[in-house]
Amino acid sequence: MHHTVQQCFDQTHQHTITDQILIEQVILAWQDLQQQQPLVQCITNSVAANYVANILLAAGASPAMIDNPYEAGDFAQISAGLNINLGTPTSEQTQAMHVAAAAAQQHHTPWVLDPVGYGNLLKWRSHTIEQLLQYKPSIIRGNASEISTLAGTAIQSKGVDSTLASQVAAQHARPLLHATECIAISGASDFIVSKQFDALIEIHGGHINQTKITANGCALGALCAAYSAVASSVSIAAIAAHIHFSIAAQLAYAKAPEIGSFHIEFLNQVQMLNAERIAQYARISFLHD
Repeated sequence: MHHTVQQCFDQTHQHTITDQILIEQVILAWQDLQQQQPLVQCITNSVAANYVANILLAAGASPAMIDNPYEAGDFAQISAGLNINLGTPTSEQTQAMHVAAAAAQQHHTPWVLDPVGYGNLLKWRSHTIEQLLQYKPSIIRGNASEISTLAGTAIQSKGVDSTLASQVAAQHARPLLHATECIAISGASDFIVSKQFDALIEIHGGHINQTKITANGCALGALCAAYSAVASSVSIAAIAAHIHFSIAAQLAYAKAPEIGSFHIEFLNQVQMLNAERIAQYARISFLHD
């Protein structure tokens, strides 16, 4: 087992925290992901399920799409991580979300909540999301509009797409830290709001083609769950997952800029990530409040 994140990031010595230390922790998390191949339970939407499973396999994890209420709770007890995504919720699936999240909380299994479509328009799913917060998700991951609205700042969304800049949403997101350890906000740059570090981490890179692939955000949430199962903390897990995607997108676009080819190449690059590529391409800014 590697050094714990507390040893590297003692909050009484925050001046010692550097971008390079974070990247080193990401490399350790990636190495552990390859070695441990964690079992990740996914309760995700019908559009995303196949792609999410393929991304997890490419990254080194083992997906299990167990999303019915008769099995979800039991399976959450043996899973290394849990991802819950509200993309296309059904009545039965939302029951599964409740029992799985409750089991994850009880058994200290890290889990990720992706509040897809949260807002005033879709009231039923939004109420479900609010109820799920009682089970204290390890990470809440979403686009800027979803996160800002969930945090209590009303922002218009276009369907499930964000109309708000990620950095602005990050400024509104801190109230959500009463319900979670970490908030991840996707956008042109990704932002991680970390309770552990009491800081904002910006992850640079990626490519706009990512927004043109169905279920890319959903898969990112599942990858956060996979990293949560092995990383030294959930904040490192969120950073690692977003760096993994940002590097894969950069390298995929360089080889295959057309959307159809990019889609395939992105999956290739998710699988081909290694420690050397993380060290070479990862670009983050560690911003204390």
